[in-house]
Parts: sequence; structure tokens; C-alpha cells
Amino acid sequence: MNIFESYLQDITSLIKKNQKKLNLKQTNSFKGVNLEIPPPNIGSDLSCNICMILAKPNNLDPNNLAVQVRDLIRGHISDFKDIEIAKPGFLNINLSNEAYFNIINNIFLEDNKFGSLKTNDTYNIEFVSANPTGPMHIGHCRGAVFGDVLSNLLKFNGNKVTKEYYINDYGTQIKNFVKSVYLRIREIKYKENFSNEKDLYPGEYIKDIAKKVLDKSKLKFDSFEDSYDFLEKESLHYSMKMIKSDLEKLGILHDSFVSEKSIVNSNALQKAIEKLKKTKHVEEGFLEPPKGEEIKNWKKTKKLIFKSVLFGDDANRALQKNDGSWTYFANDLAYHSNKVLRKYDKLINILGADHTGYVKRIKGAVQALSENKTILECKVCQLVKLFKNGSPFKMSKRAGDFISVNDLLNEVNRDSIRFMMLNRSNDVELEFDFDKVLEKSKENPVFYVQYCHARIQSIFRLINFQVKKKRNIKSTELNFNKYEKEILKKIFEWPKIVKIASNKYEPHRIPFYLYELATLFHSYWSKGNEDDEFKFIKNGKAKQNTMTVIQLILIVLQNGMNILNVSLPSKM
Repeated sequence: MNIFESYLQDITSLIKKNQKKLNLKQTNSFKGVNLEIPPPNIGSDLSCNICMILAKPNNLDPNNLAVQVRDLIRGHISDFKDIEIAKPGFLNINLSNEAYFNIINNIFLEDNKFGSLKTNDTYNIEFVSANPTGPMHIGHCRGAVFGDVLSNLLKFNGNKVTKEYYINDYGTQIKNFVKSVYLRIREIKYKENFSNEKDLYPGEYIKDIAKKVLDKSKLKFDSFEDSYDFLEKESLHYSMKMIKSDLEKLGILHDSFVSEKSIVNSNALQKAIEKLKKTKHVEEGFLEPPKGEEIKNWKKTKKLIFKSVLFGDDANRALQKNDGSWTYFANDLAYHSNKVLRKYDKLINILGADHTGYVKRIKGAVQALSENKTILECKVCQLVKLFKNGSPFKMSKRAGDFISVNDLLNEVNRDSIRFMMLNRSNDVELEFDFDKVLEKSKENPVFYVQYCHARIQSIFRLINFQVKKKRNIKSTELNFNKYEKEILKKIFEWPKIVKIASNKYEPHRIPFYLYELATLFHSYWSKGNEDDEFKFIKNGKAKQNTMTVIQLILIVLQNGMNILNVSLPSKM
């Protein structure tokens, strides 16, 4: 139950019905109108700005309008106990005991569904999609957690979500990867020196793959060309096994793995291009030289071009290279054509920071391929910077020239990584501070939320309290103190947070909210140490009001941390 939506709907409907009485000529737009929890010093349960929004286009005094609206509401919305007016026209609303009674009982009734939007769309969320040429690095980690938590959030709402990984197993980088494995095999088997060619992969993990291939095969590996097909298959198998293992350690399991090579070999690209030619989104032509590239290295060549400027891109994009072979974008276009044909309601791509300039062309491609029926949303995750002792931190680079996820997992547990990777909005750089993550204090958000749960469980153990899945409170239990009221108002806000996070694809709002809720709980706990009046347990007995509140906290914590896939220990 989203009380903010429900009550705002009651207020707006009432105003529309009484438009003439209120002297309102314009009530068509309620853009900017909101109902929210005011700061604690205001002293009310809810605050609404509707009178200020409507007063301006109607040339009315917002304070006078607020008086009229207040008098109107008093006779029609029984859940509102009283309404005070604050300049320049806010409606500060207090809920009746009956309203609190109904809201709280409804939360107990909804339990693990509390906050769910109860939608039923189908989503394809593609994330990670790291090149299968080595282990996952720290940059992939942020996008992996972001994509997984966003998937969990949308599933919590009742949607069907396919978590997809696109395997870039086609092209020059794969040949270089396979050649690297081959040369490591030669190094192990025949004591040859590994080549120092710049496009090869020098990481120690290549040796591991080479050893596994050698253990499985009796081939002599005399020729790279003769052993290529076998080597490609086995090298990619072990590389993807390594990536899947890293993902599993992070708590991430994909539903679908789609091979770029299989897309290329399926004739999907030719079909997609023929379709786009008919709609005049693809044509043969010439492109201007790329910015920053010397003219002497560029040849004016006629090639197939996708007209991405029609979709807001700053240039049209080549589907062919100068030698006539397909570009990466062309293969990606074929892959997204495959997605469109699978008829999802919504497509979401989670991209790395280096793909910012790629967004408009791929969104335009989906728009053209689906004839505006399918919308692709792209979320770009910015870089992660590691810090320790106040300075940039460099871990071992067994992977080659980057820090692997496995290195990170050896330093910090999975729960901390998942929570902290959402400690900032995806569109800003994230500083991952090892000292903060390992602290047992308020400065460590994941600890603070988990500690809230552990403290609640300690209360239950102390009084041998059995949590009931379905529990109705009695009206006599509604004498909450001011700290409990603040916590309750925060709990009532949970469905609103879920909706905003879901609609904007911003899963970082979930850990932010959980941290704020945990902070309110810990502050209340501390008050009990200062003043016996606020102790949770007196003479071995728990106060019923307090038990109601902490059970509601428990429901929200469990729902929120399930979305994050972060554990809630009972003891810490």
C-alpha cells in the first residue's frame, strides 16, 4: 500500500470535484504536486504542496487557497485527523489513529510483498557481458551488482526478468586470446618464450587455461592454425567457467548466455539489414573521417551505414569496415534484432563507463528494428576507485593489467561488495574505501543495516518472542512515542522508494533507504540507554508498541536486503 499515492489521489479528486467552489479555472496539470514526509521539526505526518502549485496559474494566494482546501478535506477524508497550514501554503497533515491502525495491519498482511508494485511486465536485462578473454575486473563488478539488484527489484514487483550475458566470442580479440593460450602451451610443453606482441594477453590466468587444455588433450600443438578450432572452443570454455565462478561468488546467476558467434552465423544480421533498408534506416554511403584520426590513416570508402542521426546521435554509424567485414556495431545490431524478436516488454542494457557514446546508436537501432514498439534503456556505470589508508590502492595484478573481482573478494566479503557497489548513483564515480568497508561502525553502511537486524533478533531472543507471519495489532497498541512515530513514517515510505527506484532504474535508492531506517532504529535504541522511558524492555517485558514497530522494521529489512541479495545475520 502506497499511502502517498492513495492520499494524493484523494486530495486531487476532491479538488477537481470542487473546482468552481475553490475558484480554480485550471486544474489540468498537477505536475510538481507531491505528498511527502516533512522534516521531524515540522511535527506532522505528511506535507502537501498542492495549493502552491495550483495557486500560481490561477492567480490565487496559496495561503488562502490552502485554508479553503483544508476546510474541504476536513469533511471528506476521514483518515486525516487534523491539518495545519504553513506558509507559503503547505498542508501539514496528521493521520488519525484509525489510519495508523489500517496501514500497520495492511503491512503485516502484505508481509514479504510489502512495497511490491505488483506489475507483470517482461524484461530482458543484459549486464556484465565482459569479453571472455580473461577474468572479471573491478569495473565489471559494479555493473554486475547493479544489473543483478535491478533484476531482483523488478522481480520483487512481480515482473518476469531474464538476466542475460552476451558473450563477445567473435572477432580479433578472440583470435589474440586463443593465440595467447597457444603460446603458453608452447611455453609449458616446449619451453619456448612467450611472445611480447602488444595485442596478446600476458596474464597468469592464461597459463592456468593452457594447463587445463594440455591436461585434456593429447594434441602436439605443432601448428596454431591446425589446432585453432579445438583451442578456441576449450579456451572460451575455461574462460567463461572462470567468469561464471566469479559471478557466482558475487551471488549472481544469469538466466541466459547468448553467443555473438552464433548470432553472426545465424544470418540474423542480413535479415536485420534488409529490414532496415526497407525503412530507409540503412543505406550505402560515405562517412566523414573520425574525429581525432589523422586523415592519412583514413580512406573514403563506400559502405553500409546506419542513419543513427535520426535518433539523436551526433553521426551516422558504419556497419562495415573498409575491407567490407562487419563492424562490432553491426553484430550488436543483429543481437538486438534477436532481442526484439523475443518480444520482451522492455529491454535494459547495463554498460561500462567507456560505452557512454554508444548509447544513442544502439537505442536508435532498437527503435528502428522494432518500429518504435520496443524501448531500450541503457544505464551506464561509472568507474570504481579503490582506496586504503586514504590512498589509491593497487592489489595484485595476476590478471595482467587490471584488478580482478577475485582479488577483491579475497579482501572483502560478498555482502560488503554488493551493498557498497550501490553506495552511489550509477552515473557518478564510486570510491570503494577498504577501511570504511571493514569498520564496525555507522561509517560502514552494510554493517549498520545488518547490525540493526542483529539487535532486533537479540530482543526477540531475550524475551523468547516468536514472530508471527500474519499479525493484527489492536487499537489499544497505538500510543506510539515520537521516536516510534518517526520510524513508522519511514516504514510507510518504503513503497514509494520501491516505485521510484523501479521506474527510474535506480537500485541505489534501496540501500540508501535501508541505511536511513537503520539509523532511526539505532538512534531510538541509544535513547533507551539514556532514558528508561525509552527502553525497549522493562522488567523482562517488551512494550507492545515497540514490538509492533520493530516487527515492521524487520519486514522492510528482509524485503530490502532480499532485493540486494545481502545477508541478515542474527548475531554480530
